[in-house]
Amino acid sequence: MSSLLGTYAAVVGEDVVNQLRQLAHLIENRRVVHVNSTRQGGGVAEILTKLVPLMQELGIETSWEVITGEQDFYQCTKSFHNALQGNRIDIPGSLLEAYEETNRRTANELGALLEQADIVFIHDPQPAPLLSYIPKRKGKWIWRCHIDLSRPHRTVWRYLRKFVGDYDASIFSLSDFAQTLPHPQYLIPPSIDPLSDKNMELDEAEVQAIYGVFSLDPDRPLIVQVSRFDRFKDPMGVVQAFKLAKKYVPDLQLVLAGGGASDDPEGEIVRREVEAFSAD
Repeated sequence: MSSLLGTYAAVVGEDVVNQLRQLAHLIENRRVVHVNSTRQGGGVAEILTKLVPLMQELGIETSWEVITGEQDFYQCTKSFHNALQGNRIDIPGSLLEAYEETNRRTANELGALLEQADIVFIHDPQPAPLLSYIPKRKGKWIWRCHIDLSRPHRTVWRYLRKFVGDYDASIFSLSDFAQTLPHPQYLIPPSIDPLSDKNMELDEAEVQAIYGVFSLDPDRPLIVQVSRFDRFKDPMGVVQAFKLAKKYVPDLQLVLAGGGASDDPEGEIVRREVEAFSAD
């Protein structure tokens, strides 16, 4: 058994891995392509870092492509991220033009690969227009939405829907997060990767070293949040909760552990805001 599958088998059991092999056999001669907007930072990159090599080990020809752009592109897609989760944001036409042009350029660069792929997974809004620029595609295209669309800002959702409505199917994390679309919709519930850095057990020496680096006392209680610095993760709310609780638990300590993502232009801004708020 290959190394990655073998490591998972040690956690979930060989029966589960054998089931994966049986399912993979159904598409072993198909070419699968995943497209997202970053290889580092954020949940999608964390998923694909393991999912792509896992699919390859199962004998499925799988590749992972990344759409990249200039600052206007990332500013636009971050505005999508915020608006689709409920913020009322008016996105300037210049940013939308940069968004569409970046997708058009990426379609030209990846055209041959995407045209010949049997299954294309497009992750989140960033590469959603790609389908519009690949008219000679032969395979099925699936839009996988990893964010909460339960209460989107309607103007932004109407704009995005004109792209994602043409997909062959879409995938959401929860039924409450979905919107009505003119194609089959599926659910893949949130899950935990036991092999990710966030979930692997640390040895005692490493734990003690981390305590020392950040001047943490292992004998005092902790409030901990592990996430990107994103306003929808509500780090300010965690700090507020800490300040309230500390009135009753004077020895309480706070840890906000996380980083950013290369496609998130607001991450560093939010981190600085949290630092300033925490210092008050």
